[in-house]
Amino acid sequence: MKTLKNFPYKHVLVVGLAKSGTAAAHLLLDSEINVRINDLKADKESEEVQKLIEKGAEVITGGHPLEALEGIELIVKNPGIPYENPLIAEAVKREVPVVTEVELAGRLHDGPLIAITGSNGKTTTTTLIHEIIKADDQPVSVAGNIGKVACEVARSTSDEEAMVVEMSSFQLLGTETFKPDVAVLLNLYEAHLDYHGTLEAYHNAKAKIIENQTSEDTFVYNADDEKIMSYLPGTKSKQVPFTLNQQGSGAWTDKEWIYFNEEAIMKKSEIVLVGEQNLQNILAALAVVKTIGISNEAIHQVLTTFAGVKHRLEYVQEKNGRFFYNDSKATNILATSYALRSFQQPIILLAGGLDRGNSFEGLAPYLSNVKAMIVFGETADLLKETGTSVGIKDIINVETMDKAVTEAYRLSNQNDVVLLSPACASWDQYRTFEERGNMFTEAVHKLK
Repeated sequence: MKTLKNFPYKHVLVVGLAKSGTAAAHLLLDSEINVRINDLKADKESEEVQKLIEKGAEVITGGHPLEALEGIELIVKNPGIPYENPLIAEAVKREVPVVTEVELAGRLHDGPLIAITGSNGKTTTTTLIHEIIKADDQPVSVAGNIGKVACEVARSTSDEEAMVVEMSSFQLLGTETFKPDVAVLLNLYEAHLDYHGTLEAYHNAKAKIIENQTSEDTFVYNADDEKIMSYLPGTKSKQVPFTLNQQGSGAWTDKEWIYFNEEAIMKKSEIVLVGEQNLQNILAALAVVKTIGISNEAIHQVLTTFAGVKHRLEYVQEKNGRFFYNDSKATNILATSYALRSFQQPIILLAGGLDRGNSFEGLAPYLSNVKAMIVFGETADLLKETGTSVGIKDIINVETMDKAVTEAYRLSNQNDVVLLSPACASWDQYRTFEERGNMFTEAVHKLK
C-alpha cells in the first residue's frame, strides 16, 4: 500500500470520519504524520475508532472545540461539512489550509488521472469511461463521489493504471494542487446553493477541476453550455469539446451517427442508453477515451451493452407491455426534465419528496407527454398544482411506494412508461435516494 512521500504537513486535523475521513486518517497515519481526529458523533469505543487510536491518532468527539486547531498545519475535511462550521471558519481565519481527501489522492496517484464533474450526469459518465477503458484491457480503477474513497483507491494503483474519479463541488472546493491529466466538465446549473451561498461560488468550485492544469493536460468540456464556455479563455490545457448542436470537432452527433472529429464511431441506433442527457454523457466519455487512445472496438462493446447506472434512468423491467424506469437519483427539476425528454411514449410520472422551498413551475414545459402523476412526500401538493396547471387529470397522492407503483400500473396501458423521477431529495421519507429507488424496484417486481 502506497503512502504519502514528501508531504509538506506534519500535523493534520481530520474533521468528520465517515468513509472519506477514515480513509484519509489511515493514509496519514501510515505516512507517519501526526493525526488528530474531530468527529461530532463518533463512538470512541467503536472498533473503527479504536484502530485509529492504536495507530496513534488523537480523537476528539462530542463537539468541535477550537482547541482542536492547536498546532495544526492542515485540515482534511469531510466534504459535507460546511465552511460555516465554527471550527472550519476559525481555521480559514487563521489561514490553515482546508482540503478534502481527493487532494491526498491526487498527491498519491502517479498514473493517468481522469476527473469528472458537473451538475448532472457525473456517475453515468464516470462509469462509461471506466467500463470502456476496462473493455480495452487497460489497467483502470474508479473512485470518488461514485462511492469509493479516492485516497484509499489511490493507495493500490500502479504507475500505469488510470484512475477515473467522479468529483462533487464539495470535494473540488477542498483542493490545492489537484491536477487531472484529463478534466471533464459536463454542465453547470443551479445546485447546492445552501452550501456554496451563490451560484457563482458553486460554478467556480466546479471550475477548480481545471485550475492547475497545464498545456500537457486535456480539458473535455460541453460546448453547448454557455457558462462552461466562459471559463475557456483562462484554461492552459488542450481543449476537446463535446456537443449535440455542432459538427466537426471533438465528440459530436448527427441524426444517425456519433463522431470523434471526422471519424464516424458508431450508429446511434446501436446505443442502449436512452435520453438526450445520456447522449451528452456518452459524447463526453467518447471525447475522453478517444483522447487517451482507446479502441473503437471497446467503445462499441460498452455502448451496445451498457444499460445505465443504478437509480439513474435505470431500466427495471417490462411488465405486460409497460416499461418501468428507476430515476430515483433525479433530485431536482433539471434531472427530471431530462428523464421526461427521454421518452416518446406516454408517461406515468412518480414524483415528490423533500420540500426545499422551491416551486415546480419549471417542470411544467416537460409534462406534455405525462398522462398521469403519482405524487408523494412533502412536495405532493406542489407537484399536483403544477400537473393540474398543464391539464393532467389523473393525479393521485399516495403515502407509500408500493401504493405509488400499484396506482401507476392501474392507470397505465400497453407501451406506456412508468417513471420514478422524483425531482426532489428523498430525506423526508427515505434515508437515501438509493433506498427510495430500491423500494420502487421491489414494488415493480411484486406486481402481479
